[in-house]
Amino acid sequence: MITRSTLDFLSKLQENNHREWFQEHKSEYESARENVYEFTLALIKILSEIDPTVPADLDPKNCVMRIYRDIRFSKDKTPYKTNFGIAISGNGKNFKGPGYYFHIQPGKSFIAGGSWFPGAEELKAIRQEIDYNASDFHDLVNDAAFKEMFGDLDTEGKLKTVPKGYSADHPEIEYLKLKSFTVSRLVTDAELSSPKVNALAQAAFEKLYPLIVFLRNAIA
Repeated sequence: MITRSTLDFLSKLQENNHREWFQEHKSEYESARENVYEFTLALIKILSEIDPTVPADLDPKNCVMRIYRDIRFSKDKTPYKTNFGIAISGNGKNFKGPGYYFHIQPGKSFIAGGSWFPGAEELKAIRQEIDYNASDFHDLVNDAAFKEMFGDLDTEGKLKTVPKGYSADHPEIEYLKLKSFTVSRLVTDAELSSPKVNALAQAAFEKLYPLIVFLRNAIA
């Protein structure tokens, strides 16, 4: 689980996002990072028993994203992220295609997974798979337990127009307009700091896995 001190550190960083403060509180950051590594290790173990492409000995350090922001081309010059991001696949955080994600941020934590803004060829392949295998896709996204956990697919970046090659009256047009094929579930601070968070993560990953397989098959 994530400790309250880790969430407190992120809250304080939100209010003091500059190098001087961060250097003065480096030990707090290192403690928070170790807590996140421990939590990630538990997530890897859970996922390795659900998804055979995730090795049980995957290094948590290869899954936790850097807290340092790349500000070279950004108008926002704050140097640090105010969250810890955990991305898990067979290759840790360095993956293309579908994967799993856990976002840790006070009041804004969530579990997610799927294909986030895939490249043009992968996007085309996923749309084609939905077109050809709509029944299988509906079985996944309309499953009662899946919907209870995640609701519907995220609509970030959804097209307002019809994608090339499809008609406006296509029965799956609302899904075909998507540019990302992801789902997410908010996690409260209380849930995150509870020993039960591992069970919550396991339940979420179990419901995510069939969608991940569908997306992998689409781009294979």
